[in-house]
Amino acid sequence: MSLENLADAFYDELRDVLSAERQLTKALPKMAKKASSPQLREAFEKHLEETKHQIERVEQAFEDTGKAARSQKCEAMAGLVEETEEMIKEADASEVLDAVMIACAQKVEHYEIATYGTLCTWAKCLGYDKALELLKQNLSEEEATDKKLTKLSTKINQAALA
Repeated sequence: MSLENLADAFYDELRDVLSAERQLTKALPKMAKKASSPQLREAFEKHLEETKHQIERVEQAFEDTGKAARSQKCEAMAGLVEETEEMIKEADASEVLDAVMIACAQKVEHYEIATYGTLCTWAKCLGYDKALELLKQNLSEEEATDKKLTKLSTKINQAALA
């Protein structure tokens, strides 16, 4: 797709984040299953439910573009998921595995925060008011998840020191 203007870039990025969120719905259940910390497992399961709603919001945001809600493979998320899978295989102790999964999950959150931040800025510039409100909700949830993971990491990282 040729990016001739900001509207094209917005649509392209929206397609990318739709793919990213869909990829995450496949990765989060695997991470929840591997988590030894009940709080971490619960955090992954909660974020999976949020992610499903985020997908719905992204699909609704396409309406402002006047184009179909179609995804294009998000290579960045594919790389983050692949890295997570590799690190999970390498972690020996369950506490270390939990610490590693938090680190990987926060990389994902930071990617999503950056993406939704950009999309919100562009939606505002383009006058996509409906999309802006929907994407702001997603951004807020991603930021809250990142904070929750940071809080969980304090206890889990200490356990991983042993």
